[in-house]
Amino acid sequence: MTYVIVHALAPIFVIMLLGFWAGKAKMVDNQNVSLLNIFVMDFALPAALFSATVQTPWAGIVHQSPLIIVLALSMWITWGAIYFLATRVFHKSPQDAAVLTLTVALPNYAALGLPILGSVLGEGPSTSLSVAVSIACGSVLMTPFCLLVLEREKARAAGGNSGSSLAMLPVLMWRSVKKPIVLGPLLGVVLSACGIKMPDLLLASIKPLGLAATAAALFLTGVILSARRLKINTMVIIASIATMLVQPLIAWGVVAILGLHGSVAITAVLMVALSAGFFGVVFGNRFGVQSPDAEAVLLISSVLCILTLPLFISLTSGM
Repeated sequence: MTYVIVHALAPIFVIMLLGFWAGKAKMVDNQNVSLLNIFVMDFALPAALFSATVQTPWAGIVHQSPLIIVLALSMWITWGAIYFLATRVFHKSPQDAAVLTLTVALPNYAALGLPILGSVLGEGPSTSLSVAVSIACGSVLMTPFCLLVLEREKARAAGGNSGSSLAMLPVLMWRSVKKPIVLGPLLGVVLSACGIKMPDLLLASIKPLGLAATAAALFLTGVILSARRLKINTMVIIASIATMLVQPLIAWGVVAILGLHGSVAITAVLMVALSAGFFGVVFGNRFGVQSPDAEAVLLISSVLCILTLPLFISLTSGM
């Protein structure tokens, strides 16, 4: 099992290391990655998420509703708790806190979901469906929280805050929904619900973009990290523990409350137990927000999940 986990993590480290080296060697300007960020956030990732959601049968999504409930509650509870700690206790800016909490609360479904879940439950249509639903769940139900905060603070900085956050909510939500990274998976879910199938030619046309998404995002993350120094502090330690241990335990608790068992329960806990995802760091860079804490959590959880994942795989074996 350790080999499987290392095998799944190896591409992440290799691609991030290549990006890190490219930035350090000045092959890529690590102070100005806007073009690469636009490619990842506005084209590659939206194409990948749209393809994953639009090809997921609506009946399959409905059948996976217990998984969606567990993932959503685990991510929302973690997001709220870390955001509160970051802003109220550690006095981080809302932008910094939003990037950090998205990094902590949204696991790396895209890169680790299928290898880890496939090794435990076996590769098959049901496993692929669970991973696709998890990616859609994170994209549609989690990323808008970060976007809302970033858009709100952007509007305030521009002097566009004419009222309370609640009064700004409709405008901020519309701005968030218009972002390709949210619009892509959301449109895919709507089309799936309506039973509309996309032409094979269209899906084949955007497939290369989707295939490049994860690699491009990891490479971009490495380039971004090459311009920073890893800093360990109390917030980083708490956030790392939250993403590696606390959040999976929350998922475990929700599974127990709902009385779930079998493959659904195992999938829910293991998907949440994955290491922190790269979305937060990439989102922050898109809005000009640098979060050293988020970057540190991303690296720490990616390394230490070699230890925590086997723990949760063992704990879920009897579910």
